[in-house]
Amino acid sequence: MILFRIKELVAEKEKRENRKVTLAEISQHTGVNRTSLSKMQNPDMKHSTTTSAIDSLCRFFDCNVEDIMVYVKDPE
Repeated sequence: MILFRIKELVAEKEKRENRKVTLAEISQHTGVNRTSLSKMQNPDMKHSTTTSAIDSLCRFFDCNVEDIMVYVKDPE
């Protein structure tokens, strides 16, 4: 399964910039809907998204695609 690392990236950005980063701010800067961002944070939602959204998130967090999402084997 693909897991998004939005929570981790937010925490890293908050620490690096010494300020609070909200989903509303991320949405405003990336064009990714706040609801989609919220769903990405919840692994139970199994949210899918577009490459355009991933590109925007990479730009916002100044990171690579593999920093945004990771593959984890499903438990058998």
